[in-house]
Amino acid sequence: MKKLIDGVLIDMTAEEITARQSEENDWNNSAFDRELNEFRKKRNKLLSETDYLGASDNTMSSAMTTYRQTLRDLTNGLTTVEQIEAVIFPEKPSE
Repeated sequence: MKKLIDGVLIDMTAEEITARQSEENDWNNSAFDRELNEFRKKRNKLLSETDYLGASDNTMSSAMTTYRQTLRDLTNGLTTVEQIEAVIFPEKPSE
């Protein structure tokens, strides 16, 4: 492996190669956590868009209640990046 220093390619030391490979392994091993975090951000945004419907002066429709519960349940059983990528978010019912 080489590194670029001041426009010049220089061979990396064995120690630098080991450190770089460790960094790459850590990055690859955390792919699921990164993907799940992004998935949750999207899910939480969709939930927050309907939070006002749960206020005490509103009556939430059963369709909306089901929609919100489905959103909360989307992460159940997800164990791979591929599973996360295959999830289809439910369509928001009319309020």
